[in-house]
Amino acid sequence: MSIVSFPRRILRSFAPFALALGLLPAAGRTAPAAEPPAAAEFSEVYRIGVDDRVQVSVWRNPELSVTVPVRPDGRISVPLLGDVMAGGRTPQEVAADIESRLATYVRDPKVAVILVELRSHEFISRVRVTGAVRQPVSVPYRQGMTVLDAVLQAGGVNDFAAPNRARLHRRRADGGVETRDLRLGDILNGGRLESNVEVRPGDVITVPERAL
Repeated sequence: MSIVSFPRRILRSFAPFALALGLLPAAGRTAPAAEPPAAAEFSEVYRIGVDDRVQVSVWRNPELSVTVPVRPDGRISVPLLGDVMAGGRTPQEVAADIESRLATYVRDPKVAVILVELRSHEFISRVRVTGAVRQPVSVPYRQGMTVLDAVLQAGGVNDFAAPNRARLHRRRADGGVETRDLRLGDILNGGRLESNVEVRPGDVITVPERAL
């Protein structure tokens, strides 16, 4: 039997991020019966990543319990078992794997895998602005962040930019990439906000240079 739990402080820090992705219903509203296809890629169960810190607790066997970071190879070190693959897996999957392997040494082991620090999502959830901007940047996603917010954090477009040919690139659930045209010039100079859409974690905004 696998037990997966999250400390309250982790849930509190992750709540705004989860609300932004539609993983949690907003206060006073019930969760929708069906989720729009566009949000499906962000509704997956959280998978452990490199640099995350996890706590492995073995019930009634504190000597086998450990709190460790996920190494660059995606593995963690567990007493008796040595290396266990954690990267790319859910806490429940890791707990089940450890239980299965511990059964050789411990009778009916019960394992809890707890995410103590979510470090990898900070990289995954960034928004990047590249091309003809003052300073290409990779910035942390914030709830409600728009294209304009991200571009302003890059210092705006430079003198060689073709802002109305800017594009937003977003990875789809099937692994492909969706591309959307952005009229940044209209946003920056004319206050026309039709294409000032909200960004999502992992989005990339590119601003090309104008033809000479």
